Amino acid sequence: MALTKDFRETVQARVRGDEEFRHGLLRDAIDALLAGEGALGREILRDFINATVGFPTLAEQTGIHAKTLHQMFGPKGNPTASNLFKIIACLQEHEGVRLQVMA
Repeated sequence: MALTKDFRETVQARVRGDEEFRHGLLRDAIDALLAGEGALGREILRDFINATVGFPTLAEQTGIHAKTLHQMFGPKGNPTASNLFKIIACLQEHEGVRLQVMA
């Protein structure tokens, strides 16, 4: 089920104004990816990127073309592990957080 524009705008407004929510959203995206929920993880990351750093800035910081980034996080996206980890590292740096995987 696709999210409505109003819902996306509501989430993005909350991401911009609530640091705890923003960090939780990034954590949820990573958790989804690690749980094998690739489509969900990419969708959450797309919304997170749009609400925070933005695709043009992320492209500059990662050296990955903005159009390629948009494709990676689209419904049929399939980012390589190398690109995905580069993006996650950039997002962590932007947020000033360091996420850890714990068994």
